[in-house]
Amino acid sequence: MRSFAEASLPDDLWARLLPGATVSLERAVAVTALASGAESRIAPWADGRRRFRIGPRVLPLADGAALLAFFEARRGRLQGFRLRDPTDEASAAPGCRVTPQDQRIGTGDGATRLFSLAKAYGAGEDVYLRPIAKPVAGSVRVAVDGAELDASAFAADSVSGRVTLAAAPAAGAAITAGFRFDTAVRLEAEAPALTLHSLDRAEVAPFTLIEVRP
Repeated sequence: MRSFAEASLPDDLWARLLPGATVSLERAVAVTALASGAESRIAPWADGRRRFRIGPRVLPLADGAALLAFFEARRGRLQGFRLRDPTDEASAAPGCRVTPQDQRIGTGDGATRLFSLAKAYGAGEDVYLRPIAKPVAGSVRVAVDGAELDASAFAADSVSGRVTLAAAPAAGAAITAGFRFDTAVRLEAEAPALTLHSLDRAEVAPFTLIEVRP
């Protein structure tokens, strides 16, 4: 059984689950107090992890059944899946249009054709590059030195986030990309329980999804 499924919660169901949801970012940091009173701080994780706390929500019984069916297909916590994070789902800033110049993904050397999508947070020496492994199929746009490439000039893998150019960019050329993307998640615990309010309404108990590295 595979550990990750290229499946997503249905958009309409996810939209009805979202109101009241909590999105948080976790970073593992080990803090040690030294005898001098100073602190030693070490980050064992290279990347952060997002956590989505959902519910409780009262939904049509059909939605509750569809939610349980989705997690049944994922075998509960066994399989990860794709989730659209409404707070961070594109290479551009929230509310801005995606352009092929949004994110720098590499520099040409005259030979390399394979590049990996990433999104930058911060700037300068503090910049963090988040690997983007689950771009939305058909959403990736690529430019070389500011000139957008035709869709036939590159291939974007929506499973891995790798972009292969038909021709290697010249040495020193800036390779940039714009894209929309999903976050890879899984259930933190068991599938949510349903409390039946009537023959056609059910309350979905709170549940949590956590980010995984597919």
